[in-house]
Amino acid sequence: MKSKTIINTHDPREFVRGLQQILISDSKRIGFLFGAGTSISYKRGMSKESVIPSVQEMTKIVVDKIGEHNFKNALRQIEEELSVTDMGFQIEYILSCIIQKEQVVGKETLCGLKKEDFEALRKKIEKEIIEIVSVHKKRERFIKDLLHCDFSLWVSHAARKIPVELFTTNYDYLFELAFEYHNVNYFDGFVGSFEPFFSPALVEDLTALPQYQKLWKLHGSLGWAYDDKNKKIIRRDQREDSIIVFPNFLKYDNSKKQPYVSFIDRLTKFVSSDDSVLIVCGYSFSDQHINEAILTALEKAKASHVVGLFYDDLQQDSAVAELAKKQPKLSIYGRRNAVIGGKYGKWKLKTEPSKDDSILIDLYFDEDAAIPSGGSASAHIWTGEGIFKLPDFEHFVTFLSAQAYGQKGSTAR
Repeated sequence: MKSKTIINTHDPREFVRGLQQILISDSKRIGFLFGAGTSISYKRGMSKESVIPSVQEMTKIVVDKIGEHNFKNALRQIEEELSVTDMGFQIEYILSCIIQKEQVVGKETLCGLKKEDFEALRKKIEKEIIEIVSVHKKRERFIKDLLHCDFSLWVSHAARKIPVELFTTNYDYLFELAFEYHNVNYFDGFVGSFEPFFSPALVEDLTALPQYQKLWKLHGSLGWAYDDKNKKIIRRDQREDSIIVFPNFLKYDNSKKQPYVSFIDRLTKFVSSDDSVLIVCGYSFSDQHINEAILTALEKAKASHVVGLFYDDLQQDSAVAELAKKQPKLSIYGRRNAVIGGKYGKWKLKTEPSKDDSILIDLYFDEDAAIPSGGSASAHIWTGEGIFKLPDFEHFVTFLSAQAYGQKGSTAR
């Protein structure tokens, strides 16, 4: 006789209760890793169709705008090169590949391009990226409705012994705008006034600005540039004619590994620190370098945990589910399913909540409608299943705000 397949379930109330306790604790090391999904829905209630696209969408938009025949051929060859790696044909990896070829081509040709051609292609792609993510130019229209402002308000009100560390893969200025709108002191690795420069030593130490929130932009940012003369990374305030991305380690000039090396190292140190929790939102776990940094740190960590809020459907055999199955300290909360403690299962409330409880639960979980039982017209069966809402950045920020106002010190029921 064949044994029945056991379907695991996870009660969202239990795990949200734990998440709340973490967020209201003033002694926990709290960090966030925010990806492109947090920029896609950057305004409260705004349609996701007209804002910053995802990495995949941005890649398609940028590549489609390249009209020159020789550039198109080169990009096709680069796509073939990347297809045999674990990175994929994404805009950061495309740029990294172009930069590497630009540095080694010399007087020869690669992919049909000369050195000056690679430079022109790189600048053309950077210009398109800058145009796409420069939503800050119309900030007066949306700043009061910016979700990132709600997040920064929570940060400013959450009295913590150890400031928040925020890691992001996004190039845009949305988090900077939000912190500055609410007068939140933050440090992003740059020091100076006239032409701020990147300081790896301060990123590594952190004791110089112990009470500042930390903002680490893992893939670079608008306005960053490499100063060839002084061999350092600088920030050009409000002159977004440059952008630097660091998806790979560049092997040719140690100074050009920065700030990427320092920020990845900072991510590893944060996750491996005792009693730290990294909450991930808007990130698809498609960057192998970031994934490796997180998993390596978790192997070393004694009491750390990473909670990934995964917006897409979490399939049992998906790559991200497999990561969490092998590492119990990594939990992935999908919309219908989750991997917690290495076990894949669907979200399901164990007991039917009261009317008052349903109001609280609705903050993070949308219960499915009861289904007809097949008996009388009024008879329905409660399933306890539903959609976990926190992978949506807007719902996550609303949830955070509720912990700061009105529910601080309480637990989910």
